Amino acid sequence: MFDWHRRCAYDAEQKTQFHRHARAALRALAKELRFESASLEIRSNVGGVAVSGEITLHHDGVYIQVCQPATGADSGVLIRTCEGRRDYTGGRNHFAPLSLLDDPKALADYVRAVMSNDLSLISRMFGPLAARRSARGLKGRKRKRALPGGRARWSEERASRAGSQTPETIDEPDPRRCPS
Repeated sequence: MFDWHRRCAYDAEQKTQFHRHARAALRALAKELRFESASLEIRSNVGGVAVSGEITLHHDGVYIQVCQPATGADSGVLIRTCEGRRDYTGGRNHFAPLSLLDDPKALADYVRAVMSNDLSLISRMFGPLAARRSARGLKGRKRKRALPGGRARWSEERASRAGSQTPETIDEPDPRRCPS
């Protein structure tokens, strides 16, 4: 199984592997969805050195894009409906974890739910996907916690595990950039 979460930024070999495996996973997904090859295209945008780039399966009815989010979130598979292969904006965005690329049947079920536009079905499916995301966890990462008044601070629990105390930060817009 491929490690979808090993960072591609500044690692050309890992980026090459990521794109190769993602294209293969999208081909397997298209086969599972029984898409005719004439109704889709799989393309790859390598992007710059600091990003993973994107691999896209663009079908006449759905747009699926794979990347490693720069935020580190496990939401690297974007799925949205579209009306033809010239529609690049499509319907609303739905996200799935990268780990679903290793399970074409489960990912195909999720894509079918998005294509059906049945929000109750998507919500029912989201529960198991959220459980898979949380199983991966945020090991070793710091989390910001919201405080009243728009302030945030690093979780003391996480900071103490790391052996450092991070000062509070205030999330307020810069008045020079956001004039009122």
